[in-house]
Amino acid sequence: MRILIADDHGIVREGLISLVKSQVDMEVIGQAQDGNEVVRLAKELRPDIIIMDITMPGMNGIEATGVILAERPNTKIIALSMYSNKHFVAEMLKAGALGYVLKSNLFDELAKALHTVAMGRHYLSPRITDVLIEDFVGRVHRHRALSDELTDRECQIVRLLTQGLSTKQVARKLHVSPKTIDHSRRRIMDKLDFSSVAELTKYAIHEGLTTLEI
Repeated sequence: MRILIADDHGIVREGLISLVKSQVDMEVIGQAQDGNEVVRLAKELRPDIIIMDITMPGMNGIEATGVILAERPNTKIIALSMYSNKHFVAEMLKAGALGYVLKSNLFDELAKALHTVAMGRHYLSPRITDVLIEDFVGRVHRHRALSDELTDRECQIVRLLTQGLSTKQVARKLHVSPKTIDHSRRRIMDKLDFSSVAELTKYAIHEGLTTLEI
């Protein structure tokens, strides 16, 4: 495997080179110290894998990843960072990186990450996995809490409104006055702290109250 290394700290690049050289099936074909340079070298050298620092001067690792993968989508990229912040993780994965390794675990994890990513699979440092799971569980609990705030009748009204029925049509279906439905809709929006039907529709989809796609 042909590896390109991008990091703005020379000592980190040297450490990465030593780690890669210890793997019999890998070789370092180049190194870059900023985002613009790694984009240029990726185009010239056509590496199989790029080890990409996220916080580099000029073009950062997230931007560089997007540019490189737009031109060479088969290139596999492993993000390298000091940060386990979910924003950095999400942005790097969204840009197309297959791996995310924390610098604090670099010597223990890089070889495994390289071999995993080489097979087209994702590799995340265990701490990153924990962060993503914590975020997911938190969002599930938040959605569940919102769901618990609505009565069965209010859920029924949400379902009908987000299916495109007008207030009058919902009122006829439920055998109540349009004024009652309008009042219920406002109460639901206040409960959920929404200001538009679009937000209500997204909520209904997440809660399984409607199968509409947006």
